[in-house]
Amino acid sequence: MTPVTVAREADDTGGASALRVLFVSHTFPPQDRTLESIGGMQRVAVELHHALLDCPDVQLRSYVLRTPWRWIYLKTPAFIARICPSVLYLARTGRFDVVLFSSVLAAGLMLPFLSRIRRHGVKVAAIAHGDDVLWPHRLYQSMIRRVLRRLDLVVSVSWATGMACGERGLSRDRLRVIPNGINVDRFASLEDGRDRLSAERFLVEYCGADLAPEDAFLLCSVGRQVPRKGFAWFVEHVMPALPENIHYCLAGSGPEAEHILAAVENGRLNHRVHLLGSISERDLLTMYRSADLFIMPNIRLPGTMEGFGVVMLEAGLCGLPTIAAHLEGIRDVIREGTNGHLVKSGNAPAFVRAITRYLHRPVRLEKLARRTRRYSREFAWPTIVRRYVSALRSTSGTATAQATAEATHYEKIRTFE
Repeated sequence: MTPVTVAREADDTGGASALRVLFVSHTFPPQDRTLESIGGMQRVAVELHHALLDCPDVQLRSYVLRTPWRWIYLKTPAFIARICPSVLYLARTGRFDVVLFSSVLAAGLMLPFLSRIRRHGVKVAAIAHGDDVLWPHRLYQSMIRRVLRRLDLVVSVSWATGMACGERGLSRDRLRVIPNGINVDRFASLEDGRDRLSAERFLVEYCGADLAPEDAFLLCSVGRQVPRKGFAWFVEHVMPALPENIHYCLAGSGPEAEHILAAVENGRLNHRVHLLGSISERDLLTMYRSADLFIMPNIRLPGTMEGFGVVMLEAGLCGLPTIAAHLEGIRDVIREGTNGHLVKSGNAPAFVRAITRYLHRPVRLEKLARRTRRYSREFAWPTIVRRYVSALRSTSGTATAQATAEATHYEKIRTFE
């Protein structure tokens, strides 16, 4: 096993008024395998860390665990035990204004020490993603309620996640809803000047299709294959109702893979549904460029939720609009008619109507694609990190007039309804 590593960033940058932040995360991938542990929550932690490093108003010190995902549950307790003395020392000596945990779970692992950190005048904040709040285990839920009572600030990635925190006792004055950011240059190093492949060519070259219709219309999804993503449901209930020239490519892996394959085979859809497994960044970019619509067909399941759905924005950078379930944090990503459409979760006819409204209508689809590109760039990390800094400054008592104005402008706290 790779030994636990603790990364500490230099903290001697920034001016006298810079906000001093200690960033703690247990979800970083190994240094030499940067894509190994990357899911939505992991990518957000890594990219937020980079954005904070680049922010001139922040002095950043960080403790991060770099490990493959398969070892994370074994290594995390040792990581927390290792950093606790240092965190308490830094708090006692006034080295930082606020500690920011990359998830509510990370904060929960230090629950016995949160009050001691706050006793030294340091504020404690954590990011709530969704499943880190909802995991339906009695002891875990008891811990989450205690953690939420001890945090000075919870940054929720969506209103749905914020409502889940409210249901567990978080008061509205300690909640800020700030969406996930995206790296708008994520695919820049892969740009090679090529035009997008036609759907037909992509199906032949990348999916191994012997023959694809000249008017092929390509749908795609990307994500961990778990039940709440709704991939098997989409294959079983929506694909048979779509015209024969509509194909569906699904990239990713996970415990639901066998169920998805069974749905393909039972529906005799092998010629139209293409399971790509885990693919490279270059192949992902090619798929995004070649597809016509991105599909987010989530279904509601107790004890789990889609906290945000950053993959929709990343696809949107390539001009790929989304047809998505009107559910949970997805609603914070899709602006109706701007970067796609929301339809009722589990409603197969509604998905069929939303998809076919763009079939054989290239002008309509291209207009939506242009709006999608512009809208996705509004979530660039430099913009999002300013909202983090405003929220953290307000919490730590170091807010400037400008930061207070930004917080007032951006963070409109809604009632839990």
